[in-house]
Amino acid sequence: MSIEIFRDAWGIPHLRADSARELARAQGRVTARDRAWQLEVERHRARGTSAAFLGAGALSWDTLARRARLDDTARRCFAALERRDPETADWVRAYVDGVNEELPGAEAPEFARAGLAPGRWEPWTPLGVWLGTHILFAGFPAKLWRDEAIRHLGPEAVGLFATDGPGTAGSNGWLVAGARTGTGHAILAGDPHRYIEDPGVYQQIRLSCPEFDVLGLAVPGVPGIAHFGHAGTVAWSITNAMADYQDLYRERLRRTGAGIEALGPDGHWHRASRHTETVEVAGEAPVEIEVIETDRGPVIAGGPEGLDGGVVEGAPVLSDRSVLVDPPVVSDLLIDSGPSVDSGPSVFPDPSALPDPSALADPPVALSLRHPPRVTEDLGFSALLPLLRARRAADVDRAFDHWVEPVNVVQAADTEGGLLHRVAGRVPVRAAANRLRPVPAWEPGHEWQGWHETPRAGLTDGIAVMANQRGPAAPLGVEFAPPHRAQRITALLAEKDRWSPADMPAIHTDTHLASAQPLLDRMERLDGLSPEAETLRETIVRWDRRMAADSHEAALYAAVRSAVVRRLAAHPAFAALTAPPAYPDVLLPWLGLLPRIAFALEHLLHAEELYGVDRDGVVRGALEEVAAEPPRGTWGDTHRLVPWQALPEPDPDAPALSGDHDCVLCTSAVPGLTDLAARGPAARYVWDLARREDSLWVVPLGASGVPGSPHHRDQLPLWLRGDLVLVVTDWQRLTKED
Repeated sequence: MSIEIFRDAWGIPHLRADSARELARAQGRVTARDRAWQLEVERHRARGTSAAFLGAGALSWDTLARRARLDDTARRCFAALERRDPETADWVRAYVDGVNEELPGAEAPEFARAGLAPGRWEPWTPLGVWLGTHILFAGFPAKLWRDEAIRHLGPEAVGLFATDGPGTAGSNGWLVAGARTGTGHAILAGDPHRYIEDPGVYQQIRLSCPEFDVLGLAVPGVPGIAHFGHAGTVAWSITNAMADYQDLYRERLRRTGAGIEALGPDGHWHRASRHTETVEVAGEAPVEIEVIETDRGPVIAGGPEGLDGGVVEGAPVLSDRSVLVDPPVVSDLLIDSGPSVDSGPSVFPDPSALPDPSALADPPVALSLRHPPRVTEDLGFSALLPLLRARRAADVDRAFDHWVEPVNVVQAADTEGGLLHRVAGRVPVRAAANRLRPVPAWEPGHEWQGWHETPRAGLTDGIAVMANQRGPAAPLGVEFAPPHRAQRITALLAEKDRWSPADMPAIHTDTHLASAQPLLDRMERLDGLSPEAETLRETIVRWDRRMAADSHEAALYAAVRSAVVRRLAAHPAFAALTAPPAYPDVLLPWLGLLPRIAFALEHLLHAEELYGVDRDGVVRGALEEVAAEPPRGTWGDTHRLVPWQALPEPDPDAPALSGDHDCVLCTSAVPGLTDLAARGPAARYVWDLARREDSLWVVPLGASGVPGSPHHRDQLPLWLRGDLVLVVTDWQRLTKED
């Protein structure tokens, strides 16, 4: 069997082999060559061993990974895959073989800095990487926030603070049918919003063998092209569906002479599994943790004696650096979120599902996590090979029938006019209360009772737009993104009858900020301002609502917004929410009051009443504060890109960014805390079904994860400008690699 590796002018690998299995081996080899350090960081994070070389800052994540049993779940899922789908299991093994062939000799300076040597991948490691990347993707810690908000503010707080907020990742995606394009063939375009990591979270790659020829965006450490791909006759893409498919249970545990027991819904105590593990920590003593699993799932916080992993008195809640430099799935604060002014408490399940606040006076003794892969021993990897082999939209549809998590909205189109717009993944059927908050494990009625059918949707006027808003997945979720990005993309697409691939970057980079309106409305009705504040207000009100990096007015608006957020967070009405509860550190970013207010600002300013807070007074004070010391520069002077790195290195030349949280160009900071952004478009793509060679793409940094490589950051200037590059499909234009 032969394996050939080619590169285009951007260093993007194009792989050719005689079979799908050999192609997987080639993908493993080239990924280890280009992303060795990244692969090893992800392997260690999946196993809960990253603190051994990253230090104490990684301990909380490692503890969660151990207690949630990520590695054990990956092993179980792979063993089940071998039984159910031996071809895919063998294909995954081939990928791992390729990684292990290349990894020992791979060049990555970070290994020396960390004092780490590359290890050996196991057949289930790609499944562990997938789990580690997505375990917090659905944001189950948001249920802890709702618990706290209900306890201190009452059930109405759930709607007021509604946001897809600090726990999830989103995307823009749009499908334009052939009737609305210049060629008569469909176009798919969009951009996934995730942490901007160095190396990047997506790997541009092409995989070719006699069975298929697919180019797209792969997840380093996972074979195939799961999320965004173009196979010539069919293309597909995804956005986060914002579904709720993970449950938290409050557990009552007790120690016995034989071990640990958990109180079940039948009123009886049942034996829980229990063992201890030791987490090594660089520069510090090892830490022993207790791993417990009940009939609901692994216990991720607490034990028989109460909650552990809390915050010591006087510890800081959040700093701007803690938001930006923690591992991406640990403190994923900078997300597609923000409240929707047209979706109040009624967007949630029946209010009768909300608990009586008095019933929540005491915190839970322990928390267990129940999620589909642990229950079903299935991560959905059986979708990956059928996706590569797909020729029509119907093939993509059948492939996504095997999808498990994360739950996504899928769009696809083919050269024969076939179109697809559906939700894919597993969402359990259970009580409405499970979706809102942690539920008592000892009470009946909270069991899983099968799986929801995933909804489907069509197109309107030849287009379908998804931007994590309340769409086809509405019956499956609780909190969704506000409609601003989706409405803006829809409005832009309505401006022309016919679209081409070259038109799409203008949509990718649109900076109009519709969510500014509630704050602007409150500014406009104020009177009695000082002359300086009056001038500031008039300047902001005349502003064009665009968060352009070179805009002074955008900087002024952002400064006032941040001051409003800080003043609201300091109000006595919210005082009880300022002290983090005693949950593990890894979950605390979802519980920070200031980010919660920042991402729910629209709701909080728009609501009829807000716990007696004088919001006009808050806005007045913010205007006067900023008028006394206004920013002199532009939005880009403070809104800068700070990619996440496992071993952070200061970047004195952090580039200026356009966009903002609710813009189509979603570059997310945390107003009131920092203007720095570590979240944004982790890639951009335009899939043309008329001619694949007219398709376009770009990533934030480059194809190589090796610092010093000419392709480490060569796409950054393009990404910052909103430019894309043509994909290459002609093998004659590629350079063969030894």
